[in-house]
Amino acid sequence: MKKLLSILALTLLLCSTIVTAQTQKDIIEAIEKEGNGNSQLEQLAYELMDLNGPRLVGTPEMKTAHDWAINTYKKWGISAENQQWGTWKGWQRGITHVDMVSPRIASLHATQLAWNPSTDNKGVTASLITLPILADSLAFVKWLPSVKGKIVMVSMLQPTGRPDENWEEYATKESFEKMKSERDSLEKIWRQNISNTGYTSRNINAAFEKAGAVGIAQSRWSEGFGANKIFSAGTEKIPAVDISLEDYGMLYRMVEHGANPQIKIVAESKDLGKVPTFNTIATIPGTEFPDEYVILSAHFDSWDGATGATDNGTGTITMLEAARILKKVYPNPKRTILIGHWGSEEQGLNGSSSFVQDHPEIVAGVQAVLNQDNGTGRVVNLSGQGFLHAYDYLGRWLEAVPEKYKNEIETTFPGSPGRGGSDYASFVAAGAPAFSLSSLSWDYWNYTWHTNLDTYDKIVFDDVRNNAILTAILTYMACEDPEKTSREKAVLGINPRSGEKGEWPTPRTPERNGGQE
Repeated sequence: MKKLLSILALTLLLCSTIVTAQTQKDIIEAIEKEGNGNSQLEQLAYELMDLNGPRLVGTPEMKTAHDWAINTYKKWGISAENQQWGTWKGWQRGITHVDMVSPRIASLHATQLAWNPSTDNKGVTASLITLPILADSLAFVKWLPSVKGKIVMVSMLQPTGRPDENWEEYATKESFEKMKSERDSLEKIWRQNISNTGYTSRNINAAFEKAGAVGIAQSRWSEGFGANKIFSAGTEKIPAVDISLEDYGMLYRMVEHGANPQIKIVAESKDLGKVPTFNTIATIPGTEFPDEYVILSAHFDSWDGATGATDNGTGTITMLEAARILKKVYPNPKRTILIGHWGSEEQGLNGSSSFVQDHPEIVAGVQAVLNQDNGTGRVVNLSGQGFLHAYDYLGRWLEAVPEKYKNEIETTFPGSPGRGGSDYASFVAAGAPAFSLSSLSWDYWNYTWHTNLDTYDKIVFDDVRNNAILTAILTYMACEDPEKTSREKAVLGINPRSGEKGEWPTPRTPERNGGQE
């Protein structure tokens, strides 16, 4: 009888194992089928990037995007809400038009910088002035009155507008090396000259404004054809614009040759006072472990030189699509799936660090955070972020992923804890297992990261589809895992810069009242 009972028990266990394996296989196949056969990525990208536009913190477009996300989740039967974490300087971009009006007429490729103080519709017309070679801060103080009534050119004249790879392909080796040597020398001289003023590139605009300049012209080239990085103005009353390398170089050479070029800047905007800022949080409740969480993470905000397509529109639509797929094929997860669309990542991880600070109970229950934020490419790197046993659970989850979605992924275990860069670092600092799904470049740094070219057409949808399916499968496996993930930290090595033993990062204090200075 005992032998018969043992055989029956073994049979039941084997049947249970087979059913479980089949169920897992079926769900993963269903995730693949839904992600490939019914993808919503193109439509989501169109609505978020083309229709809504850039998502600079404090702008009406950012709030509209938050509301759009809630309505999108509602259509899928997923509960979502906007959670306020602070306030920010409210601002809305208006018309920018920059023209050379002397010694000839030409419309210039330019845009106003974020939080630029508005001109009236007549704009500002003035001559340009460049920074001379200065021996020290006393020489700068003596020269500074020269900027009164002028538009100051605050960027170095680039010796070439061709990216290095273009030179490498077509130039002779001698010519390429000569150009790099000359450029390095110019950059060293420029940096030293700025240092000699007693200011930095971050605060020198304020000195020009105080001295009576009527505008700031910069060109922050991103080392790619037609690509400039667009950040903030740093002025209180006068306009600050970024001009393309090509037009900026033309103007700079005219100043050097005594042609006295004049430009007209119309840069209209609206100051909207102090406005609330949000994270959008969506939730698919867990059935067995509702107080344990798998968090799909991507920052929602962007800079506004373009529409923020790959930074971080692609991360955003990856998490939206993964959530949609999971709601359809895995509607009753064992653990709660939480999707975090964070605000103000670009100014220092403010939205996610606020969430970590405000929700310690959720952080304590984190099974895993999966974050994506470095462009449109396929996921190719995954680090254990310094968690000693990350290999065990990430390894189990990856094992279930079909080969085509993971065959390029290089893993690093236990890795080192992230200290910034994106929102996973906010959770890592709090001791929660959080991981970056790091992507293939697609020239992200030069051409789309914070540039005027970060638009819908740069999205590689096949790669994003890969990432959404990968994320959905990893989320499913993390929810189903019978074990809670370990938070034990690896012993960190010696910091090569300081020579001291590495320490785990500490949670940062979020800026909850931004842009007010």
